[in-house]
Amino acid sequence: MTRAEPLSPLDTDTAANDEQGAMTSQSGLRDAVTACVQQYLAELDGQLSTDVYQMVLAEVEAPLLEEIMQYTRNNQTKASIMLGLNRGTLRKKLKQYGLIGKKG
Repeated sequence: MTRAEPLSPLDTDTAANDEQGAMTSQSGLRDAVTACVQQYLAELDGQLSTDVYQMVLAEVEAPLLEEIMQYTRNNQTKASIMLGLNRGTLRKKLKQYGLIGKKG
């Protein structure tokens, strides 16, 4: 089993990437999050917001869990190993996002 490394930039040669403008998929996950947070803060226009941390985590965590569950064919044991989570924690998170029993 190999240890996960930070996601690398995606292929930049596709036509879809050419059309995306400033925020292209050539950026890594970190760059995409940075750009989205900057856009969100710009839209706040100086106003304060609450629970930004939880909002961002939910926006990233839900699709991550969904993709891992599809990849493992809904095998929670394999998914928990891939994610580095206790299986009980994974089940709790799957319930939280309404992903229990969801087929891919």
